[in-house]
Amino acid sequence: MRTVVIGCGNVLRGDDAAGPELVRRLRETGPPAEVRCVDGGTGGLDAVFQMRGAERVIFVDACRSGGEPGMVYEVPGEEVENLPPLSGINLHALRWDHAIALGRRLLAEDYPRRVTAYLIEGRQFEIGASLSPEVDDAVSRLAARLGTHAGTRRGRSRRRGDPQSP
Repeated sequence: MRTVVIGCGNVLRGDDAAGPELVRRLRETGPPAEVRCVDGGTGGLDAVFQMRGAERVIFVDACRSGGEPGMVYEVPGEEVENLPPLSGINLHALRWDHAIALGRRLLAEDYPRRVTAYLIEGRQFEIGASLSPEVDDAVSRLAARLGTHAGTRRGRSRRRGDPQSP
C-alpha cells in the first residue's frame, strides 16, 4: 500500500507546527518503505496534488476546538470530502478539509481509497512560540504510531483521545 502522510501547519506559530513537526520526526526515524512523508506547511493546494495516486493519505494538523490540549481527533475523509463547492478560498486559506474536498473533485480515479485526518488540539498559536508540552507529547505518540502502522493499519474510530489505542 502506498501511503502519504501530509503534515499541515505553520512552523512559526507554536502548536500550529504539529503537522510539519510530526513529518520531521517520521523522517528522522525512517518511516516504512511504503510511506512518503510530505511537509504540507500552509500550502493546501499542493496537498491536493500530493494525494494523487496514493492508496491512503493521512493529514496531520493542529486544531482549536476547545478540547484538552494534546487531544488527538481522528476524522475520516468521507466526512469532509463532499463539502459544498468551495467559494472565497484563496491559496493562503486552503485548509486540510478543503484539500480533501477539492482532491475528491479534481483527482477523480486518482483520488486515494482511504483518507484520514488526525487533528491535535493546540494550546498556543502565537508567532514565535514553540510546541506546548501537551502537543509535543501528542506529536511524539502519533509519530510513533504512524511510523509503525501507517502502511498497514486500518482505523475504526472517529475520535480518539490516545493515538496509541487500537
